[in-house]
Amino acid sequence: MKIAVLRESAPGERRVAATPETVKKFIALGASVAVEAGAGLTAAIADADYAAAGASVSDHAGVLAGAGIVLGVQGPDPAVLGGVAPGALVVAGLNPFGDRARIDGYAAAGVEALAMEFMPRITRAQSMDILSSQSNLSGYKAVLDAAGEYGRAFPMMMTAAGTISAARVFVMGVGVAGLQAIATARRLGAQVSATDVRSATKEQILSLGAKPIFVENVAGIDGEGTGGYAGEMSPEYQAAQAELVSAHIAKQDIVITTALIPGRPAPRLISAAQVASMKPGSVIVDLAVEQGGNVEGAVAGEIVSVGGVKIVGHRNVPSRLAADASALFSRNLFNFLSAFWDKDAAAPVLDDEIGDAVRLTRGGQVVNARLLT
Repeated sequence: MKIAVLRESAPGERRVAATPETVKKFIALGASVAVEAGAGLTAAIADADYAAAGASVSDHAGVLAGAGIVLGVQGPDPAVLGGVAPGALVVAGLNPFGDRARIDGYAAAGVEALAMEFMPRITRAQSMDILSSQSNLSGYKAVLDAAGEYGRAFPMMMTAAGTISAARVFVMGVGVAGLQAIATARRLGAQVSATDVRSATKEQILSLGAKPIFVENVAGIDGEGTGGYAGEMSPEYQAAQAELVSAHIAKQDIVITTALIPGRPAPRLISAAQVASMKPGSVIVDLAVEQGGNVEGAVAGEIVSVGGVKIVGHRNVPSRLAADASALFSRNLFNFLSAFWDKDAAAPVLDDEIGDAVRLTRGGQVVNARLLT
């Protein structure tokens, strides 16, 4: 089995889908690994490091020739997959809902596309979950980005010249990214509060030393979606939350929003009026900006100032920590493929529970139920 690791072609993508560590592990399974020249440079991995780990380093065509598995961070253009083995696996983050044309292209190309972001949220798949590993880093980086834009210190400082108050940080959305943002802001000495539509997260917020801000007495609303994700809030909950948040957000120095709903635009959490209520010099970091944004006025790829409030909308935040993000992403891919590796077949043989969840195309057809409804 030949495994191909391509150089990422998406604008601004600095991660890579394999590291020398995972190359060695794949070779130990009995596979060969071919890496496109320059694939790891933006993640601080030289071609020589891959060669030392046992991979062959070649040009694009040489890497793909006869490959049975193609690894990527973002899915490659179907048009550039010429030369792969019939029915080859393409294993990457494929953005199935946002780029359906590319999925159709994989079907037409005769490859079996496996979308890592469709990995089910079950215990045995935790080590394979790219959304969790990358969101963890996003939450951390969001706080650092906020600190870089905020013109003051985070911790309370007592000096001979007087006391500096701690920054007040409010995290909206307490998934993996939100929890890491809370923990990081707390480490930096901020006074942290957080909210989420899922009532079960209150204990998690408290366990990290932050203050939970929750709507109370709205019957039947807990915001729980399927598979461990948040669901959409009811109109009653949205109205109650808007009132609560409006009063709270006006007092905050930094707000970090992380709310996403799979397959749908990001929910709007902060209105222009709420932005206007914040003090000049405050900072908002919108981690959902590429899915439409949680914050009115956020612009993907830009830092905008609205009434003296900075709204940070960096794209592809995990890529801003390319070396660590690549290390975790590549381990997710290895953990996934190695869990199903059949030595006799010299290939992964997927089961129904995980295989059917992540498989988008097979036999020239789109086969994933989530894309056929």
